[in-house]
Amino acid sequence: MSRTVWVWTEIAGDAPHKLSLELLTLAQKLGSAEAVVLHPASDAALASIGEHGASVIHHGSDARYAEYLTEPQVATLAALIAAGAPDLILFSSTQDSRDVLARLVARLGVGVVANATDVTYDGDSIQITTPYGAETTGTVTLSSGPHLVQIRPKSFAAEATGGTAEIRPVTTAIDERTLRVKVLEQVEQASDGPNLDDASIIVSGGRGLGQPENYQLIIDLAQRLGGAPGATRAIVDAGWVPYSHQVGQTGKTVKPTVYVACGISGAIQHIAGMKGSKYIVAINSDPDAPIFDLADLGVVGNVLTIVPKLNERLAQG
Repeated sequence: MSRTVWVWTEIAGDAPHKLSLELLTLAQKLGSAEAVVLHPASDAALASIGEHGASVIHHGSDARYAEYLTEPQVATLAALIAAGAPDLILFSSTQDSRDVLARLVARLGVGVVANATDVTYDGDSIQITTPYGAETTGTVTLSSGPHLVQIRPKSFAAEATGGTAEIRPVTTAIDERTLRVKVLEQVEQASDGPNLDDASIIVSGGRGLGQPENYQLIIDLAQRLGGAPGATRAIVDAGWVPYSHQVGQTGKTVKPTVYVACGISGAIQHIAGMKGSKYIVAINSDPDAPIFDLADLGVVGNVLTIVPKLNERLAQG
């Protein structure tokens, strides 16, 4: 059976968002992958989407899709779904995608499965794998569409196939009533090292650091290792570090080569965001901390003693 799978594809800067490209890998496995791009994207960005598996790109090039928040995109996407009747629409986990998806669900009057890690078909039914915590997964089976599914980051690797896509211009007129909230400015947070999403080495800190000022030890170690600093939800909620540093079920999902957990006990919500790391190093004063069950190398000791020693040794070269 031939199925049409749409990917809500975002543009970041002048390139397709990497999480959208990950979804195209899944879409190709399930049927005919088509991208929906409501953004005045460049020819190079559209070409990249085709290279990553989209056979068709539904392109709305009106500049107002980028200038305004989600309402114009939602209205147009709902009209496209009604006309095109795709079997499945995949969404990433970015803030914009979550906003579009929530509004679209309300507009269409359908359900959505969020935080999924896999999607398969069993005859006419769709089966969606969703994790609960770090170790338990469940399967949601849906039989009637349209099916809307949000995929957890890094569940699939973006794969360039070298193909080209047919560009189909979106002719649906923008509803002027949706142009109510405009983007005035976008500010990028400066970073001295690699992005947390892309870093091959991540050093994360938790409550075991004791005080907010001790997080500087994490930053220093990450920089000396050429990596990025991360954090648990507990210290983000406490205001020690920005949300952009949070790793876990309600933060970022990361898969670095090396993950160093400093003063992190190993709550399942945090483990859910970093268990895909190739190698895990844990430093904790509690020998019974759950993080040691996951660690390839565990160091039992005071993080405030061990991490400064590591920084000192690395500074010596």
